[in-house]
Amino acid sequence: MIGKVYGMPPQPPVEDQTHRVPAGAVTLGVEYRALDPESLRATYADNPEHLAELEARSPDGGFTDEGVSLHVWGTDDGHEYVRFDVFADEPHYHYVHNTGAGGETVNNVIDFDRIALGDMLPWVLGCLRTRVAPMLVEAGGAHLVDALDAARIDAVLREVEAMAERARATRPR
Repeated sequence: MIGKVYGMPPQPPVEDQTHRVPAGAVTLGVEYRALDPESLRATYADNPEHLAELEARSPDGGFTDEGVSLHVWGTDDGHEYVRFDVFADEPHYHYVHNTGAGGETVNNVIDFDRIALGDMLPWVLGCLRTRVAPMLVEAGGAHLVDALDAARIDAVLREVEAMAERARATRPR
């Protein structure tokens, strides 16, 4: 696997700040996220293993960043397979592998190279238009690929892009 591999899931979205848009086999989500060490610790407080991993792998002072997150869930199973964090300081994306019946997770985090690729949001939208199938396969969502509807995803992406741009401009907190 490329990137950083964690045995803990990414911090869940804040539901009342996440706009979900059904797109057939997948549901896309747009959320403005502000990460800080306290909220991350609170997320994993009930799971000592996850909390220990967070503490061990956090930089000095903890993780702090903010920006738009775009989520890709399986519509029927509700699992988040891919997440793009278009963050100010450390943009990255996740392949969130659901690897076991007990809900074990392998969270593969890949840093985004702004120098080589520019603004992450257009890149993300391009991935969702043309690369979502192989990205789902990589994250364990191969069962969704045959049911993907590229035209429906493309139509939904216009709405997703507008929401993401508004969130970036207004920075809701």
